[in-house]
Amino acid sequence: MMFWNGHGVSGWEWFAMSAGMILFWVLVITAAVLLFRALDRPRTSEGASAERLLAERFARGEIDEEEYRGRLAVLHSSGPSAKP
Repeated sequence: MMFWNGHGVSGWEWFAMSAGMILFWVLVITAAVLLFRALDRPRTSEGASAERLLAERFARGEIDEEEYRGRLAVLHSSGPSAKP
C-alpha cells in the first residue's frame, strides 16, 4: 500500500504537497539571498579614518557643507582620540 488511505492522493493532498514545496523553496531562496547580502556588505576596518567617513557622508548628501567643515575643524583640533 503506497498511500495511507489506500486509493491514491486526493486533490487536497496534492494542494498541500504543492503549497509545502513552494513554501520550502521560497524559504531556501530567501535564506540564500539574505546570506549573500550579508556577506556582500562592505566592511569598514577599525583603522578607517574619521575624515574619510565624514567625507563619504558629505558626498552622499547626508550632511551639508557647513556641518562638514565644522566637524572637520573639530577633528583637526582634537587630534587622534583615545579609546575608552
